Amino acid sequence: MENPGIPRNTIAILRKHQFHIRKKLGQNFLTDPCVLAKILHAARISEEDCVLEIGPGIGTLTRALAEAAGKVVAVEIDKELIPILEETLADCQNVTVLNHDVLKLDLRELTGRIRGGGSLKVVANLPYYITTPILMKLLESKLALESITVMVQEEVAKRLQSGPGTKDYGSLSLAAQYYAEVRTVAKVPPDCFHPRPGVGSAVVQLAPYPEPSVKVREERFLFALIRASFQQRRKTLVNGLSNAAALGITKETAARALAETGLPPAIRGEALTLEQFAALAEYFLYTSST
Repeated sequence: MENPGIPRNTIAILRKHQFHIRKKLGQNFLTDPCVLAKILHAARISEEDCVLEIGPGIGTLTRALAEAAGKVVAVEIDKELIPILEETLADCQNVTVLNHDVLKLDLRELTGRIRGGGSLKVVANLPYYITTPILMKLLESKLALESITVMVQEEVAKRLQSGPGTKDYGSLSLAAQYYAEVRTVAKVPPDCFHPRPGVGSAVVQLAPYPEPSVKVREERFLFALIRASFQQRRKTLVNGLSNAAALGITKETAARALAETGLPPAIRGEALTLEQFAALAEYFLYTSST
């Protein structure tokens, strides 16, 4: 099978199968072998690994993974791509393709069934329209992943790694950094894809921590607190928390919490570190239980 990741081969395969690219599914197929090599180098795939790929497209990355890994399971939502994958992966005996929506799959059951005794890694060119839900499902499912190496929009890459006081800092930054160490592997310009997307991309790698980076009694409450703090970004933290009806926190209680945890009364949520959010969460949980 000729390399489907070379631009002329990508176009030929799509034409052969009369495949119409669907923008709503974020279908932009990688056509740069150098970027592919960077992804594989960062993921450090070995024959001991089982790899979960999300959104294999026409199988360009899948074939490369199959050459290095012991087993590859590729989850593709678009049934129109399945015949193409059957062709491009015909000689890859260690690949299983599942025609499913990854957000509706029980990932703990799936990965428990496929991983065997080896390491489990995620490597993917993620569909951009659902990047955040996929990443959060991977992290929140606590799958004992060794690493997650994925292509995302450059804007998302910045958000994943941003710190307090920056314009890209927000709920996603804190959630990712709660679960994993995040780094950028490579920046990828639009002309590395077919069709060419309107934005730049980046390959990021998340290395999940054995335990979350901060300790809290209730993760759900911590993230509810974080979301409330960023919903009205330009408001003070006191106003943001008191305006979130689901939290049931009054202005007076919020102001007292800031004082007790050593935070300025007019501080905004975007200025808090993950550790400070955890301290606030613990304060509210402690006071509500006493």
